[in-house]
Amino acid sequence: MRKVIAFNVLMVSAMMVGCARPGEIGWTPAYTTGERASQIARNWDMEGKMMQDDIDHALLLRPMSGLTDWHVR
Repeated sequence: MRKVIAFNVLMVSAMMVGCARPGEIGWTPAYTTGERASQIARNWDMEGKMMQDDIDHALLLRPMSGLTDWHVR
């Protein structure tokens, strides 16, 4: 009987978690699964671009801009 009560308490506490519903893994209250996957992919893309920008900056691979030229007359 104790095991049944403990199991029921565990199940009820799992159902009362803030943004989780039983049977739906990865559910969030604001976004669908497709929207969330799109946000994650967009974030990974931005992180990759920022990483490449940092590497280019560290290895001095960027072309010189027109603002750094000295035009002395």
